[in-house]
Amino acid sequence: MKTFLAWSSALLILFLCSCARSPDSGEQAESPTTLVTEGYDEQEMQAAIARAKKEVDAFIAEFTEGDGSDFSVKAPIEDQGDTEHFWLTHITYRDGLFEGVIGNDPGIVSNVRIGQKWTIKKEDISDWMYMRDGKIHGNYTMRPLLKTMPEQQAAQLRSMLAEP
Repeated sequence: MKTFLAWSSALLILFLCSCARSPDSGEQAESPTTLVTEGYDEQEMQAAIARAKKEVDAFIAEFTEGDGSDFSVKAPIEDQGDTEHFWLTHITYRDGLFEGVIGNDPGIVSNVRIGQKWTIKKEDISDWMYMRDGKIHGNYTMRPLLKTMPEQQAAQLRSMLAEP
């Protein structure tokens, strides 16, 4: 099964500006600009996902402490044999489960929509992120995708990473 990953500098800018799009703000584009289906190293991506899973308890501790903002987790969502990864925003965490809102438009799967509530077990997430002191913490799956972006955009995002 081919895995499809979504990235978005626009999403990160939305996080920074705290001006999230309303779920009722219009029709869904055929293929969101956030969708990346190739051009990245699959082994690097798998290592990034493994790191995020390994460090999820540290993320939960930061989330519980509240020393940051825009806490999000990435959820792989399957539909008809394909998988697409979505950022869940406005998350809560309880009893090993994250609940949040689908934060980007689907490009492959059709069983979710932006703004829909979604729940995922902590061991099933594919990434996590939050902002603190103007820096992105986590978001390990973005790093392999930097190679697929225009250099100026990639450099801007690298400068925003707490751990480049």
